[in-house]
Amino acid sequence: MTGESVLVIGAGVQGLTAGVVLAEAGLRVRIRTADRPRDTTSAVAGAMWGPAMLRPADRVLYWGTLSHAEFTELARDSGSGVHLASGRMAARFDLGDAVPPEARLIPDLRRCRPDELPEGFVSGYRATVPLIDMPAYLDYLVDRFRAAGGEIAVSPVPTLAEAAADSPLVVNCTGVGARELVGDPAVHPVRGQHVVVANPGIDEYFIELTTNSEFAGYMPHGDRVILGGVAVEQDWNLVPSRTVSEGILRRCAEIEPALAGAEVVDELIGLRPGRDSVRLEVEDFAGARIIHDYGHSGCGVSLSWGCAFEIAELLGA
Repeated sequence: MTGESVLVIGAGVQGLTAGVVLAEAGLRVRIRTADRPRDTTSAVAGAMWGPAMLRPADRVLYWGTLSHAEFTELARDSGSGVHLASGRMAARFDLGDAVPPEARLIPDLRRCRPDELPEGFVSGYRATVPLIDMPAYLDYLVDRFRAAGGEIAVSPVPTLAEAAADSPLVVNCTGVGARELVGDPAVHPVRGQHVVVANPGIDEYFIELTTNSEFAGYMPHGDRVILGGVAVEQDWNLVPSRTVSEGILRRCAEIEPALAGAEVVDELIGLRPGRDSVRLEVEDFAGARIIHDYGHSGCGVSLSWGCAFEIAELLGA
């Protein structure tokens, strides 16, 4: 299919990664987006590669495995925004001995000793995983996409009919916007909020494993640290809450005292595209072949390369 024209809708991490893979396979790819890459939800992610507890489990494992390999390789490139970092994933309950299948990809994964756990935590693991500085990484993807001949236009796509009229091959990577574009009521917002602080000298990450809507987590990216977080279902609010930020700062400082009093640089809001399962499938619509790729919740980065490679396979690229 070399030379075929493909329209990708959306310039978040899913859309850009798909665009890179397809353009580097020789297809003519245009991305139409309502928001510039640095204004998308992807730009405010933490972000790290990690196990994705989503459905369909077998395909999620496949996507996550391929993505881990790509991010590990990208960490060799200082200009990619990706680096490998050691850190802890811990819980206030016993995690038991079972670990997600993706965890087997982490060569140095081990259980935390009791003295490595913060106060109030009873179980956890240490591991080295890829951390992704999203603004820098999105810039990297844009440059790589354009170097392969891809084009990006800030030009919203209001309907699938318009997309089908624009190109016979369409990739829908609209995140939570798929709820309206596709008319999929299963898609819903999961509101996230982060606090960005000047890095006081932290080089390890921490993630609290929990099902609660509030949790503690921090990820260092050079001179800044992204602190989280919250996951509020069905909340479309894009205005940062001072109360939420204060809670994030407090929880993170309890775990890492060096963060207490750190200079606040920014507050970030994003709407994760929640869904009961990731949708990556083909639909024939109005004479066009449309591949839907959305519903990754908070795991869009972790699954991005694997999903992009499957999109390429579905298009025969």
